[in-house]
This record gives sequence, structure tokens and C-alpha cells, in this order.
Amino acid sequence: MNTDTSLAPDAGDDVDADAVSAAADSITPPASWPMLYRRPVVLSSQLHAHWRVRQTGAAFAAGSHSIPLMIGEFAAASRAYPLVFAGPEHLPIAVLGLEAEQNRFVIADQWQAGAYIPAYVRRYPFVFARTTDPDGYVLAIDADADMIVQEGEEGQPLFEGDQPSAMTRHALQFCEAFTREDIATRAFSAALAEAGVLIERQADVVLADGRRHSLQGFHVVDPARLDALPDATLVHWHRQGWLAPAYFHLASLGRFADLATG
Repeated sequence: MNTDTSLAPDAGDDVDADAVSAAADSITPPASWPMLYRRPVVLSSQLHAHWRVRQTGAAFAAGSHSIPLMIGEFAAASRAYPLVFAGPEHLPIAVLGLEAEQNRFVIADQWQAGAYIPAYVRRYPFVFARTTDPDGYVLAIDADADMIVQEGEEGQPLFEGDQPSAMTRHALQFCEAFTREDIATRAFSAALAEAGVLIERQADVVLADGRRHSLQGFHVVDPARLDALPDATLVHWHRQGWLAPAYFHLASLGRFADLATG
């Protein structure tokens, strides 16, 4: 790992397309950088020797009413959020609010106590960036994040001399694990789509103030189609670890009512 220029993992997969966001009253994929990130830059011990990261809570996610979710998070996330599939690749997301730029789980700049915090949120402000090598990735950081301290002593350092700090090493390991989960998640989503069990739906709810609202542009698993799959497919999905997440997803849909009244 050459820390004189950038931080590179041993291996990785593209996470630039893992962002799926909800805009207006529909759920659509973003147009450019991953959700939440404003200006990702590759970390360098030369350029960012004095940069630090301070704790600022979850204000950066206050305007996101959906967040990408990994397959390994379904069990924990389903207890707090509706989990649906969105975008051309039908990637899973956690719905955090029913209206644009509304995250009901960020209160006074802090994530709601007791609610599961998605890995995508915990990863911020770090992210992997693709290199010119098709299989190469380096650790990047959102240079415009409010938690970045470019001068001063507040927060934890990114580097100690020319070596990554403990925080930066942890971020690298976290992003590597996130990327492995991303690969598994895409395989899960592809299997659902190929089996034809996903159907388009919309959520029609009455908000706490009496207004009616519809959230559109997402897919859910059809329980009847899931149950009708051939036994061989169900056995294969069970062995792949795909059946349990599908049922966690179905159980989570009742959380739409919680979003309307919470």
C-alpha cells in the first residue's frame, strides 16, 4: 500500500453506482456522485497530511429520505424502516421519510436513538474511488463534508506522519467490507429480478397532518410469486442466503404506516 500518494485496498468492486435516492414523490437513481457525497477526493498523505475528521452527528443525512442498504442489514433494518427495491438494477433501499428531503430519523442532527444506522451512513465521509485499473480502487473522502477539518487540532487525524491513522485504516477495512456486501447485494437483487418476483408498487398514506401522499417508483417482492417458485429455486435461494432477506423485506413494508404517523 503506497501511502505517499493514495490509499488502495487489496481488491474491491465498484460502489459508485450503489447510490439510490428518493427525489420528489418518486424513488429514482442519482445522476452523478453517490448520494450524500459532494466532492470526493482520493486520500493522499502528501495533500491531506493535516486533515482531521470531527464528530458532527448525522446532519449530513437529514435531507435523504432513502438510503442504500446491503443484504446483510435486512434483519436489523427491517425493524425500523420499509425496505424496497429501486432503480434499473432494483437495488435495495431503506425508506427514511415519505416526502422529499425528509429524513424522519435525523433529529437535532443525531440519528434517532435505538434505530439501526445503515452502513452507507456509517461509511461517510469515506468511499472507494475507481482507478484507471478496472479492478483498482483507492480510499477517498468527501472534501466538502462538514466534519472535515483542514486546519486545526479538532477531531481525529487522517494520517500520522506519512502513515494512515487508526481511523483511516478502519475506514479502509470498512469500505472493503462494504464492497464485498455490495457484490452480494447485487447478486441478490439480480436473482429477484430474474425470477420475476418483483412488482412495481406505490405507497399511499395519510400523513399526520391529514394530507394524502403517494410514494412511487419502487418495487417489492410479490409473496404469491415467491411462494410459487420451484422447490429447486427455493432451496438454492436458501443456501445462498436470499430467502431470509426476502421475508425481512416483506415484513418491513408495514413500517410505511409508522413513517406516516411518526
